[in-house]
Amino acid sequence: MALLIYVFDKKVNEEEDVTELMQWNNIGSTIMVTSSVQGEGKSVIASNLALVFASQGKRVLLVDADLRRPTLHKKFNLPNNNGLSSFLIGTIPALSVILDKPYNKNLYILTSGVIPPNPAELLASQRMEDLMVKLKAQFDLIIIDSPPVTAVSDAQILASRVDGTLFVVRKGVAKKHNLLRSKELMENVQARVIGTVFNGKKSEKESDYTLYREKQHTYS
Repeated sequence: MALLIYVFDKKVNEEEDVTELMQWNNIGSTIMVTSSVQGEGKSVIASNLALVFASQGKRVLLVDADLRRPTLHKKFNLPNNNGLSSFLIGTIPALSVILDKPYNKNLYILTSGVIPPNPAELLASQRMEDLMVKLKAQFDLIIIDSPPVTAVSDAQILASRVDGTLFVVRKGVAKKHNLLRSKELMENVQARVIGTVFNGKKSEKESDYTLYREKQHTYS
């Protein structure tokens, strides 16, 4: 996998680095952000990338496709009664109902919705495939937050439907065997890994780098 050493607290908020990020070879309009295991900061990385790209004038959609342990609605203080799962199940027939206005200029957020009993089945459905086609026509960039690769099959399903996958690897959390297993699983679905964010590296200005802390949950 290509390696992008990315010190999150210094680079993700600078225009020069966003420009550099956009110069990845044909990254496409849909990017999935994932990790090998939970607790590596993928949701925060996905959120900040979406905010930065939107600030550069891109029409961006941030999607919480983690239908098992969703977090984006909490990070952005949004209701989560309706969301991606609602549309996929069919309780919300029109996408405009949940994407009626931007979170801020150029940034739209599609929360997960209520946790369904069959996340993998919904993500693999024809309705999800049709949804991706519609969203691509409406947004310049779609960033999808997915579950960790080794936890459940959801990330593999999503990886086969996006233009590129970005891996978040957190120092002190990621293990070599989990990374190798993730690489194998991504190769099985012919996923295109566009880079890796190395998260948790100490910055030059701080003696101890911390991104965020939250309660850990397991996937099932």
